[in-house]
Amino acid sequence: MKITFVTVGKTEDAYLREGIEKYVKRLKHYTKLDMAEIPELKNTKALTEEQQKTKEAELILKKVTPQDHLILLDENGTEFTSVQFANYINKRSVTSSANLVFVVGGPYGFDDSVYQRANDKISLSRMTFSHQMVRLFFTEQLYRAFSIIKGEPYHHQ
Repeated sequence: MKITFVTVGKTEDAYLREGIEKYVKRLKHYTKLDMAEIPELKNTKALTEEQQKTKEAELILKKVTPQDHLILLDENGTEFTSVQFANYINKRSVTSSANLVFVVGGPYGFDDSVYQRANDKISLSRMTFSHQMVRLFFTEQLYRAFSIIKGEPYHHQ
């Protein structure tokens, strides 16, 4: 199973990049993880929020094949504990040959076309986090999930 993590825009802060790189490096022991950055849109002042979401959707959907299992990180998605998320990842790896593609959208969320294509929606929290921080939180939780699956001592209950 391959996992792709798609984000809109670059991670700007060095401390966040360092944290993300730390967990991406650790994840290499468990799975193939591709990080795919979609460039931020240019000249957005002339575009409405809906137009921005539509343009981002085109770029997001280009990163997804018909066989991929698309999971949106979305505030209205299913909330998991870390153990439940590990079970979700484990189940997907055992029951499906599809690659998992997780996506963090742009500042206004996702276009309807992305919601229609999505197989699942997951919420990391009821709280709102910056798109920059979500990247670190997600990579850490993905690492934690694999350590739980393997029975390693990273996660404590």
